[in-house]
Amino acid sequence: MRGVVLLALLALGVSGAVLAQTGKSNARPTSVPEQPKVSTSLRQRIAACTACHGAYGQGGGSGGYAPRIGGKPVGYLYHQLQNFRDGRRTYPLMTWMVQYLPDAYMQEIATYFSDQSPPLSAPQTPMVSVATLDTGRKLATRGDPARGVPACMACHGSSLMGVQPDVPGLIGLSNDYISAQLGAFKQGIRRTKAPDCMHEVTAKLDGAEIGAVAAWLSSQPVPAGARPEPAGSVKFPLRCGSIDGDG
Repeated sequence: MRGVVLLALLALGVSGAVLAQTGKSNARPTSVPEQPKVSTSLRQRIAACTACHGAYGQGGGSGGYAPRIGGKPVGYLYHQLQNFRDGRRTYPLMTWMVQYLPDAYMQEIATYFSDQSPPLSAPQTPMVSVATLDTGRKLATRGDPARGVPACMACHGSSLMGVQPDVPGLIGLSNDYISAQLGAFKQGIRRTKAPDCMHEVTAKLDGAEIGAVAAWLSSQPVPAGARPEPAGSVKFPLRCGSIDGDG
C-alpha cells in the first residue's frame, strides 16, 4: 500500500525532497528576516519633488522647466497639484507622481514648499531687442486697457511675487518656462476651473507679445526678502476660479 501511495505522489510531480519533509511533522518554518524600516518623514516623501525642484523649491532643474516653487503661496501650490491630478494641467511626470495622492497629502506638500525661502536665482539676460523688452514691461506693469488686458501686476502683486493664498509670483522663473505656460493658457492646454481668467487674458495676446512678457519677467531680479502680498491686499480686476480658491 505504501508503494502505491509513493508511486501516486511521484506521478503528480512531488519531489523526493518534499516527501522527506512530510515526515518532519514537528519541523518549524524558518524565521522571516526583519524587513528594513523605511523613513516616513516628509523630507523622504517629497524626494521625488526635490529631485527636480530642488531641496528648498529653488527650481532650475530640467533645463529651467522645473520652476521655482519655494515660497509661493500655499493655495496656489495646492491647486496646481490638484490640477495635475485632475487633468487641468498636463505633464506626464507630474501626473504620474500625483494621480493617486489624496488632498490632505497634497496640502502637506504645498505647505512645506510654501514655507521655504530658497536662494535667489540670478535674472536671465534676455536675447531680445530693447523694443521687445519695452513691450513686455508695459504689458506687465500697465496692461492694455483698450483691449481689456490687465497688467500682470494687477493680479500678481506690485512686486510680482504673488498674493496669498492663491496667486503665484512671476519673478525668478525662466524665460522658456514663462513663455511655455502663457502659451499653454492661450491654447487651452493648461486650464484652471472656470472662470479661467488666464486663458481669457492670454487669448488677447499674440505670440510676439507673450514672448515679450516672458523675456521681461525673466530678466527681473528677485527682490531681496520679497514674499507674496497678504490676502485681501489686492483688488483683482477679473473674477478667476483660481483666485476664488477653486483651482
